[in-house]
Amino acid sequence: MAGLKAGAPTPQAITVHEASRVLEVEFSDGATFRIPFELMRVYSPSAEVQGHGPGQEVLQTGKREVTLVNLEPVGNYAVKPTFSDGHDSGIFTWDYLYELGDKQDALWTQYTERLAAAGADRDAPMAPQGGAGGHACGSH
Repeated sequence: MAGLKAGAPTPQAITVHEASRVLEVEFSDGATFRIPFELMRVYSPSAEVQGHGPGQEVLQTGKREVTLVNLEPVGNYAVKPTFSDGHDSGIFTWDYLYELGDKQDALWTQYTERLAAAGADRDAPMAPQGGAGGHACGSH
């Protein structure tokens, strides 16, 4: 995940819309994105979601109704959301938020294709990962 690129747009305003479950981000280049919490959650940059390398991504399900319970700044380059399902290990840089907003149509398509390929339902509860051992990389 990239940090801040030189000259990259930075947020001018961030608004949490609880009722519609979207994060609205206005950037310095004039772009404004309304990023659904569900999209943020299923594309969280955390190791818990992304895995530890290509092909190790963990398909997220049952996140349609997820909400943000907290959104805290991380330095001057990112925010760390806490989602209603307890997930709080993703750090969303400004670049990554911009990418999520800018590419959300393609990301939704990719997500639904991954669900279909796995025979998974978007609203199904998450299956336990890794058997009795749980998450392999420890606590986040």
